[in-house]
Formats: sequence, C-alpha cells, structure tokens
Amino acid sequence: MTECIFCKIIKKEIQTTKIYEDERTFAFLDISPVNYGHALVIPKVHSENLLEMKEKDLTAVMKTVQKIANAIMKGLKADGFNLGMNNYPAAGQLVMHSHIHVMPRLKNDGLRLNWPNKKYANGMDKDVAETIIKHL
Repeated sequence: MTECIFCKIIKKEIQTTKIYEDERTFAFLDISPVNYGHALVIPKVHSENLLEMKEKDLTAVMKTVQKIANAIMKGLKADGFNLGMNNYPAAGQLVMHSHIHVMPRLKNDGLRLNWPNKKYANGMDKDVAETIIKHL
C-alpha cells in the first residue's frame, strides 16, 4: 500500500493535524471540513472499506470514534455530530482506506442531510428483506 495517502499519514510521510493515536487507530482533522473539528478516524492496518476491516480493527475504530465524538461535543461545544463512512466509489469513497468521518454539528449551521426517500411497491419490502436475510 505504498500509494495510499492514509497509510502515508500513519507513517508520518505526509503531515496532518493529528488529534489522537493509539495502537490500532489514528485520528486527524479533515483538510476540507464541513464544520471546524471535522475529523477522520482510520485503522492503522490498511483495509479499503468496512467489508474488508478485521473485526478487531472495526472495534478499535468505533471506540476511537466515540472518544473523538465525545471530545468534539465537550471541547467545541457542538450541538450534535454526524458519522459518515462512504464505501466504494459509487457511495462517494475517494480514499480507498477505511475511514469514518466525525462531523460536529451546530444549530443553524446550514448543513442539510436530506436524501430523497423512496417507497416500496406492494410487497417489495418483503422480497428485499428476504434477499438480505439469505445473505447473512
């Protein structure tokens, strides 16, 4: 993974504004934040997305996400926060290294997360559910 920008950040080959690091995870400020304090939490072991992450890395990342979110709420006096993880380019993933966005939210910050909603055709919800259940 010599070309992965996040792996280079972990190895300190590329400078970033680190806010937390432990044995399994690394957290730093996003260079294009939606609000000040917008952070990325990544596993130190490379994986491209959620489906490739080992369970121990996923657990460690989520523990770090909770620590960062708590620090954002207290330190920046945020009114809330959003978590985001894009998986695969079709979902907007730009860096192919697993990462979770922790985005501080403030009342009246002007950010909107309204996606268009769809309705299931008659009985289609049961068919979709059955398909998903078969693959669990």
